[in-house]
Amino acid sequence: MKPGSLFNQRFEIERRAGSGGMSIVFRARDVTTGEVCALKLLAGDGDRKLERFDREGRVLAELRHPAIVRYIDHGVTAAGERYLAMEWLEGEDLSERLARAPLTIGEALVLVRVVAEALGVAHARGVV
Repeated sequence: MKPGSLFNQRFEIERRAGSGGMSIVFRARDVTTGEVCALKLLAGDGDRKLERFDREGRVLAELRHPAIVRYIDHGVTAAGERYLAMEWLEGEDLSERLARAPLTIGEALVLVRVVAEALGVAHARGVV
């Protein structure tokens, strides 16, 4: 996808943000709200990948917690492309932060508490 292209008549692509074993993520703008979002597109096929990706969208739609990325939309386009749109978060990932310096004990405790609370919310909704 090229910057400026419109995905599913709703998300204007700004740039490719990254990729993994199962998907490609773009920074996009939701043209209905003007909000910047992360647009995750399933890469490849296979029943297991399809099932896992669809489940991720359904589960995220049900979760609400400040430490869990906010759901925007998910589905399948008319062309059969599966997508998941989430809030766009600015910042650095943990590996980048640790490359700069180790976490202090206080920072580590805050991180563990926040992650544990978010996992508790997910667990309560049946996510293991």
